[in-house]
Amino acid sequence: MPIITVKNLIKNYSNGEVLTRVLRGVDLEIQEGEFVAIMGKSGAGKSTLLYQMGLLDTPTEGDLVIDGIDVLSLSEKQRTNFRLTRLGYVFQDYALVPELTALENVAIPLLMEGFSQFEAEEKSRQALTDLGLSEKCNNQPNQLSGGEQQRVSIARAIVQNPKILFADEPTANLDSVSSEAVLEALTKLHKQGQTIVMVTHEEEYTRNCDKVIYLVDGAIAQTKIL
Repeated sequence: MPIITVKNLIKNYSNGEVLTRVLRGVDLEIQEGEFVAIMGKSGAGKSTLLYQMGLLDTPTEGDLVIDGIDVLSLSEKQRTNFRLTRLGYVFQDYALVPELTALENVAIPLLMEGFSQFEAEEKSRQALTDLGLSEKCNNQPNQLSGGEQQRVSIARAIVQNPKILFADEPTANLDSVSSEAVLEALTKLHKQGQTIVMVTHEEEYTRNCDKVIYLVDGAIAQTKIL
């Protein structure tokens, strides 16, 4: 059974009398353990699609089943809990709390879920170590390079062993060396069985993906199996 099933997904935004159609009836399936890239020109709807699948926004119409659950039928509280316990997110701007150390940033979702301070720190330290950041645990974001900050955000996203990891242009603000380090981290997670959905502009960054979905004007133009 697919871990994500999307059927006739439509997303419109209205500004007064102006209606903008961003997603125009998207249908797709993502299997457990797949590394899927979503590509397309600016304005094609890539991030909007990721935000609908990641429950960070609500579609105008359509069906969305994640891990066997009709997530659009959940209450807002249930959706929040679903996001916290089953989904992980990596954003292009890192979204780290500047006053906290790398370790404290990674521990946030665990503390929100109810883990003790000791358990949260132990799990967070292991996640950072797995991403090659064992010596950066006590550094604040401004003491880290862009690539290191993004790897901290990946550690935060995976520390709870999410079913699905969503990455919205995770290399957009990085140089080529840092980008490769981030992609290497994602590829390693994929090889360990992590389901990953990544938005990217760069064709070369899809080389380790299983599937690439190309969007044009809010609709799937092509799906390429790699």
